[in-house]
Amino acid sequence: MSAHGQQSLLVSFTALLAVWLMLSDPSTCLAASFTNLGAGYEGIVVECLRLKVTAQTRETWLEAERGSWEPWLAKQKGFLSRDLLWDPKLEEGTLLIYWVNRDAWKSISVKEVEAVQIRFEKLARQATGQQLGNPFPLLYEGELLPLS
Repeated sequence: MSAHGQQSLLVSFTALLAVWLMLSDPSTCLAASFTNLGAGYEGIVVECLRLKVTAQTRETWLEAERGSWEPWLAKQKGFLSRDLLWDPKLEEGTLLIYWVNRDAWKSISVKEVEAVQIRFEKLARQATGQQLGNPFPLLYEGELLPLS
């Protein structure tokens, strides 16, 4: 199997593992971040975010994502893919964002991320009619590493 094929398989496996773990205990959003692999780990890393997303605003959230984060992420060096998931019971959205490694993810400037977040929130406020703040507040952010 080629290196690219192995990487794709690892991303798919990591996604399935993340979904399984989240369904097992969604309140932690995979809080067991597997950081015991050590500082020398150089492989794929998964950014995990949880947001409050009500049933009434789910489509608005997806539209705001498509108009801000989706095109921006596609241009980032080291970005592999992402999964957007929604828990109807908790009314929470979960984003699993796959990076080639931690250095690629963390090399992005805070200012650049803030600019995209401002755009996301602006789109979300326009669609929801909310005047201030973020219609989809961040509940959790973390980092996951594959087990193998």
